[in-house]
Amino acid sequence: MATYVMGTNSVHTSAALCDYLSKRVDTGDVVHVVNSHPGGEQTDSDDARDGNDAMNVVESRLGDHVTVETHQYIRGNEAAEDIIKCAEDRNADEIVIGVRKRNPTSKIVFGSTAQDVLLTSNIPMAVVPLEKIP
Repeated sequence: MATYVMGTNSVHTSAALCDYLSKRVDTGDVVHVVNSHPGGEQTDSDDARDGNDAMNVVESRLGDHVTVETHQYIRGNEAAEDIIKCAEDRNADEIVIGVRKRNPTSKIVFGSTAQDVLLTSNIPMAVVPLEKIP
Protein backbone atom coordinates (compact mmCIF):
# COMPACT_ATOMS: atom_id res chain seq x y z
CA MET A 1 0.00 0.00 0.00
CA ALA A 2 1.38 3.40 -1.02
CA THR A 3 0.37 6.84 0.14
CA TYR A 4 0.51 9.76 -2.28
CA VAL A 5 -0.02 13.47 -1.64
CA MET A 6 -1.08 15.48 -4.68
CA GLY A 7 -1.04 19.27 -4.75
CA THR A 8 -3.54 20.81 -7.15
CA ASN A 9 -4.98 24.22 -7.91
CA SER A 10 -7.14 23.56 -10.98
CA VAL A 11 -9.14 20.90 -12.79
CA HIS A 12 -6.50 20.87 -15.54
CA THR A 13 -3.70 20.20 -13.07
CA SER A 14 -5.76 17.47 -11.41
CA ALA A 15 -6.41 15.79 -14.76
CA ALA A 16 -2.72 15.75 -15.67
CA LEU A 17 -1.71 14.42 -12.26
CA CYS A 18 -4.41 11.75 -12.46
CA ASP A 19 -3.06 10.67 -15.87
CA TYR A 20 0.30 10.12 -14.17
CA LEU A 21 -1.06 8.42 -11.05
CA SER A 22 -3.52 6.17 -12.86
CA LYS A 23 -0.53 4.20 -14.18
CA ARG A 24 1.06 3.91 -10.72
CA VAL A 25 -1.65 3.30 -8.15
CA ASP A 26 -2.86 -0.08 -6.96
CA THR A 27 -5.88 -1.17 -4.97
CA GLY A 28 -5.26 -0.28 -1.34
CA ASP A 29 -3.28 2.88 -2.12
CA VAL A 30 -4.36 6.21 -0.68
CA VAL A 31 -4.22 9.55 -2.51
CA HIS A 32 -4.48 12.71 -0.41
CA VAL A 33 -5.43 15.69 -2.57
CA VAL A 34 -4.37 19.09 -1.23
CA ASN A 35 -5.84 22.39 -2.35
CA SER A 36 -4.51 25.36 -0.41
CA HIS A 37 -5.48 29.03 -0.22
CA PRO A 38 -4.10 31.86 1.92
CA GLY A 39 -7.51 32.92 3.23
CA GLY A 40 -8.71 36.35 4.23
CA GLU A 41 -9.08 38.92 1.48
CA GLN A 42 -6.80 36.87 -0.78
CA THR A 43 -9.33 34.04 -1.06
CA ASP A 44 -12.94 34.31 -2.19
CA SER A 45 -15.77 31.84 -2.66
CA ASP A 46 -14.79 31.31 -6.32
CA ASP A 47 -11.31 30.16 -5.22
CA ALA A 48 -12.82 27.66 -2.78
CA ARG A 49 -15.31 26.42 -5.40
CA ASP A 50 -12.55 26.01 -8.02
CA GLY A 51 -10.46 24.13 -5.46
CA ASN A 52 -13.34 21.79 -4.73
CA ASP A 53 -13.80 21.23 -8.46
CA ALA A 54 -10.09 20.38 -8.77
CA MET A 55 -10.33 17.86 -5.94
CA ASN A 56 -13.54 16.36 -7.37
CA VAL A 57 -11.68 15.55 -10.60
CA VAL A 58 -9.33 13.31 -8.63
CA GLU A 59 -12.20 11.67 -6.77
CA SER A 60 -14.02 10.91 -10.03
CA ARG A 61 -10.92 9.76 -11.92
CA LEU A 62 -9.24 7.63 -9.23
CA GLY A 63 -11.89 7.01 -6.58
CA ASP A 64 -13.06 3.69 -8.04
CA HIS A 65 -9.53 2.23 -7.72
CA VAL A 66 -8.00 3.80 -4.62
CA THR A 67 -8.99 5.69 -1.50
CA VAL A 68 -9.06 9.44 -2.23
CA GLU A 69 -9.08 11.89 0.67
CA THR A 70 -9.45 15.58 -0.08
CA HIS A 71 -8.06 18.42 2.00
CA GLN A 72 -8.85 22.04 1.27
CA TYR A 73 -6.83 24.32 3.52
CA ILE A 74 -7.70 27.98 3.92
CA ARG A 75 -5.56 28.92 6.87
CA GLY A 76 -2.93 31.47 5.94
CA ASN A 77 -0.15 29.09 4.90
CA GLU A 78 1.68 28.97 1.62
CA ALA A 79 0.48 26.07 -0.56
CA ALA A 80 3.89 24.40 -0.34
CA GLU A 81 3.66 24.38 3.46
CA ASP A 82 0.27 22.69 3.36
CA ILE A 83 1.40 20.09 0.82
CA ILE A 84 4.54 19.21 2.77
CA LYS A 85 2.73 19.15 6.13
CA CYS A 86 0.05 16.85 4.74
CA ALA A 87 2.73 14.55 3.30
CA GLU A 88 4.66 14.46 6.57
CA ASP A 89 1.55 13.92 8.72
CA ARG A 90 0.44 11.00 6.55
CA ASN A 91 3.92 9.51 6.10
CA ALA A 92 3.54 9.82 2.32
CA ASP A 93 5.61 7.70 0.00
CA GLU A 94 5.50 10.32 -2.75
CA ILE A 95 4.40 13.90 -3.41
CA VAL A 96 2.95 14.56 -6.87
CA ILE A 97 3.03 18.11 -8.24
CA GLY A 98 2.78 19.72 -11.66
CA VAL A 99 5.03 22.22 -13.42
CA ARG A 100 4.57 24.22 -16.59
CA LYS A 101 6.85 24.69 -19.58
CA ARG A 102 7.07 28.01 -21.40
CA ASN A 103 8.02 26.88 -24.90
CA PRO A 104 10.15 24.19 -26.55
CA THR A 105 13.35 26.23 -26.43
CA SER A 106 13.13 27.37 -22.83
CA LYS A 107 13.79 25.29 -19.78
CA ILE A 108 11.10 24.29 -17.31
CA VAL A 109 9.99 27.17 -15.16
CA PHE A 110 8.91 26.12 -11.70
CA GLY A 111 6.15 28.02 -10.02
CA SER A 112 6.88 29.18 -6.52
CA THR A 113 4.83 26.36 -4.97
CA ALA A 114 6.54 23.62 -6.97
CA GLN A 115 9.94 25.17 -6.32
CA ASP A 116 9.29 25.46 -2.59
CA VAL A 117 8.15 21.84 -2.35
CA LEU A 118 11.13 20.62 -4.35
CA LEU A 119 13.63 22.57 -2.28
CA THR A 120 12.08 21.95 1.13
CA SER A 121 10.82 18.38 1.33
CA ASN A 122 12.84 15.19 1.68
CA ILE A 123 9.93 13.04 0.55
CA PRO A 124 10.33 11.54 -2.94
CA MET A 125 8.48 13.53 -5.59
CA ALA A 126 7.03 13.11 -9.02
CA VAL A 127 7.03 16.28 -11.09
CA VAL A 128 4.51 16.10 -13.90
CA PRO A 129 4.80 18.47 -16.87
CA LEU A 130 1.64 20.47 -17.49
CA GLU A 131 0.48 22.32 -20.60
CA LYS A 132 2.79 24.79 -22.31
CA ILE A 133 2.38 28.50 -21.73
CA PRO A 134 2.90 30.58 -24.89
